[in-house]
Amino acid sequence: MFYQSTRNTTLRLTSKASILQGLSAEGGLLIPQDIPHIQDLTKHRSYQEWAMEILGCYLDDYSQAELHACVHEAYNAQHFSHPAITPLHRVDETIGVLELYHGPTCAFKDQALSILPHLMTCAYQSTHAQGEIVILTATSGDTGKAALEAFKDVPHTHVLVFYPKHGVSHIQELQMRTTLGKNVDVIAVDGNFDDCQRLVKQAYDVYREQQDSSRVHVSSANSMNIGRLLPQIVYYAYGYQQMVEQGIVAQGSTIDVVVPTGNFGNILAGYYAKHMGVPIRKLICASNANHVLSDFLTFGSYQANRPFFQTMSPSMDILVSSNLERLLYLVTNRDDHLVQEWMTQLQTTRQYQIPEEIQSRIQQEFIGHWANEEECAHALKSMWEQAHYLIDPHTAIAYAATKRQQAQAGKYPTMVLSTASAFKFASHVCACLDIPTDNQDPLEVLSNFTGQTIPTTLAHLDQARVRFDKVIPVAQGLSYIAQAIEEIEHA
Repeated sequence: MFYQSTRNTTLRLTSKASILQGLSAEGGLLIPQDIPHIQDLTKHRSYQEWAMEILGCYLDDYSQAELHACVHEAYNAQHFSHPAITPLHRVDETIGVLELYHGPTCAFKDQALSILPHLMTCAYQSTHAQGEIVILTATSGDTGKAALEAFKDVPHTHVLVFYPKHGVSHIQELQMRTTLGKNVDVIAVDGNFDDCQRLVKQAYDVYREQQDSSRVHVSSANSMNIGRLLPQIVYYAYGYQQMVEQGIVAQGSTIDVVVPTGNFGNILAGYYAKHMGVPIRKLICASNANHVLSDFLTFGSYQANRPFFQTMSPSMDILVSSNLERLLYLVTNRDDHLVQEWMTQLQTTRQYQIPEEIQSRIQQEFIGHWANEEECAHALKSMWEQAHYLIDPHTAIAYAATKRQQAQAGKYPTMVLSTASAFKFASHVCACLDIPTDNQDPLEVLSNFTGQTIPTTLAHLDQARVRFDKVIPVAQGLSYIAQAIEEIEHA
């Protein structure tokens, strides 16, 4: 299996080279040349066995021993609090919620970032790479801490995380600012997530031409790195298996999947799962008030020239979604020139329009719904009152989209992806549930009200030592990265 660039079909990289490199040299995203098919979907497998099956299809330059070590070092009781890794909670006869927040940072990013350092270290060692790897990461809240936790103290690796100062929850910010590790740095940016993501991409543009001569190699832990995307396919297959086992759907019958979506990586993994053979009928993209993606899926026009809203689901507060580029590449039959044209338009005018034929292909598989803040709060509260099930605001957006879809098209078996623990957004959750906090710790208040235990990794964060307090203007981002790389190179 070789990997191409969305902007250069002639490129051929192995999976190890792709994971180490992160982005393609000309700025495109790396993508497998084929989508393999799962052998025997009916076979019962553990999460680890599904990971071996699916990742083995794509990472075929990793030996079975190497892949086995990566999988089992990532997905175990030391890192995940639930033995199923991603358990499914049955809400009613048609809806199952796949819980993706039982990892070390209580968010779905753990599913991929727990294994990425092992894949990257294995690739580094087996390809006899030289020098240091600098992981540049932009985060809207969850990727940052997951990357910091995963890569802390990993040899030959340094992690720089940039997050919007006023665009993450209090808990998310504390998680990042109190993180441990000698090789990590956390920087708040006086801007939004799109500013942070643009900064990281600009840094790639600056340093990619120096990769061969420098002893510092720049890579990424964002979903721009294919090593982030591929592990996310696993829980779609495992989730479907649980939907069958819990009697929500018959084996072989299709389901809808609803994904709270910001950067389009999570739902794109669902697209890959579907084309690998997981019986998915529709992939439903659930957006919040920043509904650029649901609008695109509905109208075929990508319009980032719009107001930016800070919401109670900050990981979805994104106007420029990187991974949509990969979908466009696939639905245009890998037309790299056309993708390049659209991405140039997006960069220069912040908008582009796709032809009706391409729009029709996308709409055969995707549906877009969105919910505003009031609808998000209502969905969160109704889930608690009707099912006594606690969800976070991102999952509430997905639940609102689920109810809207079922109202329009009937009660079809549906798997809802729950991307974060409600305790990561305790203040907002308490407000949605009309629970007064009265200047008390919202986590304690939410725990006492619901009877649920605060996740160990979130408890006592307020007492942890804050290690990082830098706040920089967007304009200083590149110079900050340049100085950091220079220090690493001469250390």
